Amino acid sequence: MAKLEIFQFPTRADNYGVLIHDPETGATASIDAPEAGPILGALDQKGWSLTDILVTHHHGDHTAGIGALKSKTGCTVYGPAREAGLIAGLDVEVKEDDTVSVGHADAMVIETPGHTRGHVSYYFPEESVVFVGDTLFSVGCGKLLEGDAPTMWRSLSKLAGLPPETAVYCGHEYTGANCRFALTVEPDNKALQARAAEVAGNDAAGRPSLPTTIGQELATNPFLRASSPEIQARLGLEGQPLDTVFAEVRRRKDHF
Repeated sequence: MAKLEIFQFPTRADNYGVLIHDPETGATASIDAPEAGPILGALDQKGWSLTDILVTHHHGDHTAGIGALKSKTGCTVYGPAREAGLIAGLDVEVKEDDTVSVGHADAMVIETPGHTRGHVSYYFPEESVVFVGDTLFSVGCGKLLEGDAPTMWRSLSKLAGLPPETAVYCGHEYTGANCRFALTVEPDNKALQARAAEVAGNDAAGRPSLPTTIGQELATNPFLRASSPEIQARLGLEGQPLDTVFAEVRRRKDHF
């Protein structure tokens, strides 16, 4: 099987667009559609033709470009069945364990609600890559806009269980701010200290700190590290259920 080519590019204020391309078949998918212009520009730059859009959730900063892209390219739009009524132009509704193919590459749909009620992620096991939308960020996670802490903890735990080498593409680049917060709840974490220094250098040079990996997030991301004795102690939640610890980390980030 030909290896997918992945092209990441900035769009909107802090979104990242991602195109994935199967060189054997020419199939090309956009992960979400934040806005049409930059996606069309990226397609033109790469010489690719859009065949599919894989939507993670219904928010406008992930769906605003669907109409124009579909009109121009005739692409097929996949998205979460639980949000079907909220995504204009949706062609194929997907749910947990469904398979979505981009050329010869197959993605497993993982339901990851919490940020929104029906959020999904797309995991390509043969490619060791997952597209997580706004569920998981580099050193962060999405706000609980339509779900509660136990729901989001279950979703994050699904992603945390993927192989550590899995590359993670997120919908936004918040890594610098996320590192500054993370150091307030786990300041002695050496891996986090190193990641924060690396990210500061990337920010100064105008480089993204994405993609990340599952392994890197397990080592540095406080939203995946509710079992950390240091985090539990700093929150005064030693021995408490992990989703309770997670909820307090999320609450503090909301007010950071």
